[in-house]
Amino acid sequence: MLADTPFDELEIRSVDGREQAFFSALPNFLSDVIASSHYYRDLFADVDPTTVTNRQSLAKLPITRKSSLHDIQKSGNALGGLLTVPQGDLARIFQSPGPTYDAEGTGDDWWGTARGLHASGLRKGDILHNSFSYHMTPAGLMMESGARKIGAAVFPAGIGNTELQVQAIHDVRATCYTGTPSYLKKILETAESLGKDVTSLKNACVGGEGLMPDLRAAIEDHGIHCGQVYASADLGNVAYESIAREGLIVDERLIVEIVRPGTGDPVAEGEVGEVVVTVMRTGYPLIRFATGDLSAVMQGPSPCGRTNMRLKGWMGRADQTTKVKGMFVHPAQIAELVRRHPEIERARAVVSKTNDDDVLTVMCEAAVSDDGFVGKVTETILNVCKLRGTAEVHPVGSLPNDGKVIDDIRGA
Repeated sequence: MLADTPFDELEIRSVDGREQAFFSALPNFLSDVIASSHYYRDLFADVDPTTVTNRQSLAKLPITRKSSLHDIQKSGNALGGLLTVPQGDLARIFQSPGPTYDAEGTGDDWWGTARGLHASGLRKGDILHNSFSYHMTPAGLMMESGARKIGAAVFPAGIGNTELQVQAIHDVRATCYTGTPSYLKKILETAESLGKDVTSLKNACVGGEGLMPDLRAAIEDHGIHCGQVYASADLGNVAYESIAREGLIVDERLIVEIVRPGTGDPVAEGEVGEVVVTVMRTGYPLIRFATGDLSAVMQGPSPCGRTNMRLKGWMGRADQTTKVKGMFVHPAQIAELVRRHPEIERARAVVSKTNDDDVLTVMCEAAVSDDGFVGKVTETILNVCKLRGTAEVHPVGSLPNDGKVIDDIRGA
């Protein structure tokens, strides 16, 4: 059984103490970022950093969307002017599909992966078999930096050459694996077919894809404790699983918000929305960075004793833009409809087909349901979305809590 101990005292500090630490540092950090970054200087032109001292004031700052990085970076400035240092002062620059570019600054465990690896069982003196890519994208080096912070050795396997990877585990006696869970399963199956001993593997920290219960069970049937991390090429480690396996615990470097897709407005605890992250780091800060991922906050601290916010895990994509009758419909348009009608608590656009024709229905949670109100909302649909649709009123709290603002069921 894995002995689950906190990585450091930060993981078990009080919630109030954590909030105070973040928001006492944030005003000065914002001032420095505005002074050093072309992009944030323009974005926050009307922001007084000294007033951003709590979550309510943070929520008033504009969002930067991951989906916009490609266009932002086409500006010609260093990584779109997002950097607070010259490109040559960075440790590394990576490329993601798009292409977009991600920066790695200097410093110890800059990506913040040590906590996730520690929670999955990696300890000083272990040997980590790292099957994440080392080519152009940061995943391999991201996990390696966390392992080195812990004091573990790393075998930089990268992707592919499965038989050689099996041979390396057999020879080097790696004690922990990191990479995708499906590839670990393939390694274990290949080892069995080749008659190679990989029983030195006792722990795994997986990511990059969903960890379904049957896949985790297939791995753990080999005597390997399998934990998971939620990370991205721009932010590094966002959240990680502890032995309690009750949600993913937000990394101590980050301020995480859950907002209604298409807006920057935080939702109530437990409601599914888009993950928005602020990371106060040197070189490449990201402030209210909308990841495009859906999740929800779980109530209370983890049973393992770590006190930070917990996420339910990856629950889909927030960018639900779809084309209806040749026109794009965006979550931001549905948010604008709600803004124009304060009686609406939540709204969900459903796109269906009748006799080969696209049909747009906007389902609204509202206490008002008279024909006059429905008519006004129907008119707003036309004005905002530039196409005709039908408004339906439903009882407050009746729409599914799945984060969907646009539900395209034409292929269902």
